[in-house]
Amino acid sequence: MNSDHFDGKKFFNPRVSGDKTLGDLFRWMTSGQRKKWPLHIENTFQPRLPASLAPDESALTFINHSTFLIQFSGLNILTDPIFSERASPVRWAGPKRVRAPGINFLALPQIHLVLVSHNHYDHMDVLTLRKLAKTFNPMFITPLGNGRILKRNGIHNFIELDWWQSHHFGSAARIISTPTQHFSSRTAFDRNRALWSGFAIQNHNMTVHFAGDSGYERHFKEIAERLGKIDVALLPIGAYEPRWFMQSVHMNPDEAVQAHLDLGARQSIGMHFGTFQLTDEGIDEPLVALRSALKSKAVDAEKFRTLDFGETILLSPAS
Repeated sequence: MNSDHFDGKKFFNPRVSGDKTLGDLFRWMTSGQRKKWPLHIENTFQPRLPASLAPDESALTFINHSTFLIQFSGLNILTDPIFSERASPVRWAGPKRVRAPGINFLALPQIHLVLVSHNHYDHMDVLTLRKLAKTFNPMFITPLGNGRILKRNGIHNFIELDWWQSHHFGSAARIISTPTQHFSSRTAFDRNRALWSGFAIQNHNMTVHFAGDSGYERHFKEIAERLGKIDVALLPIGAYEPRWFMQSVHMNPDEAVQAHLDLGARQSIGMHFGTFQLTDEGIDEPLVALRSALKSKAVDAEKFRTLDFGETILLSPAS
């Protein structure tokens, strides 16, 4: 296999490794710089999923963290779904949610497709994935090497994709695996044994790009060069402090705005914030920093916004 991101045993980032040592991790965890988050925030937005959509209509609902419901070409698609109380391998420890999902699991419509960008616990929540498989039997699409985790959890209706490979979901949509700058691991012994990616979702008149988890790199320009117009980009804006530890794998809001510009997106929506405390920044800092970055780069704030937990917007293709 001739690959610019796989050496025969492990996957890697083509330009920046992003690898950190145990010493780096210890230095960060003992730095004492972590801001205090509230234990719980009540969702105040009253969600209203569309009762119906015309065949050419699309809608986007922010559920939490990196989880969106994308209603597109008659399909209901979930990205990196997590409904569990913790983003962790165990139920009794690890990052605990401070907000409930904006949409209750029981309120979900029939789910046809689930996109899983990589195997970190805040993105591949197997409790949620098993529940989705049992309830809806959707197709799961994930990068190379992640299928064995799904199989171990009784999920067999899946497809693995390498970067730039694609899968046609009938005639309704095409799913394209796109590069990201990140890494993978679920244990101390499987680092980078599975790939990480974003996904582009396309039909005949619209492209939605879900960036997964990513540091800032030139792959955003490459995505724009390969795919052309991006109607909507879903970009991470949180879990970025301290920069010396996180920069290679998590964008900050300023870099996310640059990614928006690199992609040439008509509209970007922020994600990966305000649900689980994974890093040092305060709960509201990503939103404040996003506003500042938009102003400094002279980008209209309506072109890159966040949604309330449970908020739905209608998507329209470029005219």
